[in-house]
Amino acid sequence: MKTLWDLKMTGKWLIIMWLLLFSPALAERDSGAGRAGQSSPEPIVPVLNIQGAIGPAVGDYLVEEIQKANRNPNVTFLIITLDTPGGLVSSLRNINQSILDFQKPIACLVYPQGARAASAGTYILYACHLAAMAPATTLGAATPVNLGPQPGGNDQDKQQGNNASAMEKKVLNDAVAYIRSLAQLRGRNAEWAELAVTEAATLTAKEALEKNVINALADSPEDLLGKIKENPTMLSGFELTAESESRLQLSELQAVDPDWRHQFIAAITNPNVAYILLLIGIYGLILEFYSPGIGIAGITGAISLLLAMYALQMLPLSYSGFGLLIIGIGLLVAEAMVPSFGVLGIGGLVAFVLGSIFLIDTEQVEFQVSLPIIAAVAFVSVLFLVFCLSFLWRKRNAPVVSGQEEMIGAAVAVVEDFDDEGMVLFSGEQWHAKTNTPVKKGQYVQIIAIKGLTLTVRPVEKEG
Repeated sequence: MKTLWDLKMTGKWLIIMWLLLFSPALAERDSGAGRAGQSSPEPIVPVLNIQGAIGPAVGDYLVEEIQKANRNPNVTFLIITLDTPGGLVSSLRNINQSILDFQKPIACLVYPQGARAASAGTYILYACHLAAMAPATTLGAATPVNLGPQPGGNDQDKQQGNNASAMEKKVLNDAVAYIRSLAQLRGRNAEWAELAVTEAATLTAKEALEKNVINALADSPEDLLGKIKENPTMLSGFELTAESESRLQLSELQAVDPDWRHQFIAAITNPNVAYILLLIGIYGLILEFYSPGIGIAGITGAISLLLAMYALQMLPLSYSGFGLLIIGIGLLVAEAMVPSFGVLGIGGLVAFVLGSIFLIDTEQVEFQVSLPIIAAVAFVSVLFLVFCLSFLWRKRNAPVVSGQEEMIGAAVAVVEDFDDEGMVLFSGEQWHAKTNTPVKKGQYVQIIAIKGLTLTVRPVEKEG
């Protein structure tokens, strides 16, 4: 009955986790009263915020909110505030695709002061209909970062005076063509955009305005909205009718923050969190199989492993690194169960560390597993390995406490005088014994051999 109850509870928890993660109806219902997807009688300007590295969670948040704003007739246009060091190419492409498909104007503002639109942020800024920057902000350095080792990137691919491999050239040329197409679409400086990719060029806000990289300077989203109301033609590519211009004058800003679902996705898609969830899941299932029975270890391991798989499929996962990680854990577990005096354990530790380093296949520091976390987990694994080896060493050298081996060398008392054969007392039992030296009652003798149920003894040097 208890096992059946545990199975039912496990099923309920898995269903709840599935609904929370993947049910659009729940996510839509819990989106909150201040979201852009809700209908409102007043014209609004939703303000989306990109802060930090651009990854799966940020991409999902922006794509979903842009689609909601596209369906909302009360949205006049959209503002995206930007402060990012860059991010994943896949997430960037999804965001820009949504921006290009948006049927209303989108303004992008590098904000607050001191913010930057580096790497992927430059592409997003170029994709928006209106680009603006706050004072003391920068943009540029849009050279693509290679996602791991590229095939064919050996010495034969390199020419004198050119350190780029053939694959790197392909990636670079694709990035140049992409940002030039965005610049031509929005009527901005395509030559500097190419320099930002090929030479990692950067600009300040004032320089970007002078070079026609951006359209305006604005201290804040409120300041940008005021300038757009004063000059609606800033929204390039859109011809405003009298009705739409009047609605624009009545528009008010509405901040749209990530809801609980996007925050949850952001948490688990953090490479360090996904890595820890993966380890908890694997070790939890191993512990459950080692000690059968539906319990806390199995439930925790299954849920953690499912969450880790969901997070890793959104990240640039290296299957080689994942394989090394699994092999390393398997060898460490094998060392604990089938002692090899360190051979399996050391090999497993090396495979575990290498797999952890190669697990996320990207050179973006923000999406790599933190080396201190890998070092901490490896250190705990080393302690576990040392504990297993020391335990085995102590067991190997510990005195025998049972069987015939325990009796050899033990001192026993003589029950009665005898010259050849007689009885001795060992652990409260009388045993038949024989000796070559006469012994007396109460004298202590030492067992030197055992044959069947007969002990061979000899007098000890000292009694007592």
